[in-house]
Amino acid sequence: MRKLMKFMACMLVPLFLFPSIVLAEAQGTIPGPSNHAQSAALIDVTSGRILYSKDGDKELRIASLTKIMTAIVAIEHGKLDDKVKVTSTAFAKEGSSIYLKLGEEMTLENMLYGLMLRSGNDAASAIAEHVGGSEEGFVLLMNKKAEQIGLTHSHFMNPHGLDADGHYSTANDLARLTAYALKNPVFKRIVATENKSAPNPNESWQYSWQNKNKMLRLYEGADGVKTGYTKKAFRCLVSSATRNGQQLAAVTLNDGDDWNDHAHMLDFGFENFPLVEIAKKEQPVQNTDVVTGRGFTYPLAKSETASLTKKLILLDKRAQKGSEGDAKSTDPSFGLAGRIDMHLDGKLVGSIPVYRKGSYIPPEPKTEDATLGGIGEISTWASAWRAVLSHLLSP
Repeated sequence: MRKLMKFMACMLVPLFLFPSIVLAEAQGTIPGPSNHAQSAALIDVTSGRILYSKDGDKELRIASLTKIMTAIVAIEHGKLDDKVKVTSTAFAKEGSSIYLKLGEEMTLENMLYGLMLRSGNDAASAIAEHVGGSEEGFVLLMNKKAEQIGLTHSHFMNPHGLDADGHYSTANDLARLTAYALKNPVFKRIVATENKSAPNPNESWQYSWQNKNKMLRLYEGADGVKTGYTKKAFRCLVSSATRNGQQLAAVTLNDGDDWNDHAHMLDFGFENFPLVEIAKKEQPVQNTDVVTGRGFTYPLAKSETASLTKKLILLDKRAQKGSEGDAKSTDPSFGLAGRIDMHLDGKLVGSIPVYRKGSYIPPEPKTEDATLGGIGEISTWASAWRAVLSHLLSP
């Protein structure tokens, strides 16, 4: 209890921490992009900030956009060089197919290409049976992953997206799922591929797949993600693009003009919500003996820059030394001194660690190590901070 009281007595330092960022005056409210979708969303991949939403929490059928979840679960739970065997359940699956033969074996990696480029329902079932032991077992993994990511309006009944009662998601949830998946380098590589060849053990010719996602050829900087269609879901699309180091992902459900609408949505995001550098790594914090542990960027409209505030929270030095003044510290391997919380209109949007000057600062995590926690939290930093809290509050 004594340690808890000391921790709660941490220092709160006023917010004049970094040199101000000078931007143009606000242009007023930004009108969202027009589109023909029943539901739509646009997300900044790095931060996880949803930049635009149209009925984004409306639960709808999602067709083969389901395969985004199928792919990331398979990548995280399977081995890419495993041989996946086509069973009678996967063979001749209805709908889109890569025409696998009964008993055929293909590496999981190649099957993932067939899944994402050609939307093979046969590949989806084969992958699910291999990774999950059965389709039902794999679906459990899909729903568990949805819960872990925080998809509160999604439920999966199969790995391919054929219409089924109880199988649904939303534009906002799919945007969050896509942002999560794009942080995985294998997923990112597969969905950005325009053409792929794979060995065919039954024929003299190789499989040759062209990505159905026309955005890869129509939009500058496009690098993913997935098309979808059923007679009940209608046209569905998730696309992504990267410009000037910023990656955005757009989602539309039931949209008869999705190629054009996605171009307009992505243009809207890049033009109106560019990444703004709020802090640099190892930047001194004014009037303190600490420096930032990593940089921080966030997508901001010009009219929002004045609403972004920063608060420095330092650990109480007595708590860092332990309750009896011994050599016990919050984390003996790091000089972690606290954190800076970033708020936009009063809402927490990010947090970065600060370290005592001259102490060891761990390297920034790679993009693929990031997790999507709703505020762009980074797993390495989050783990370090949880360790500090655990140490401080231990009995």
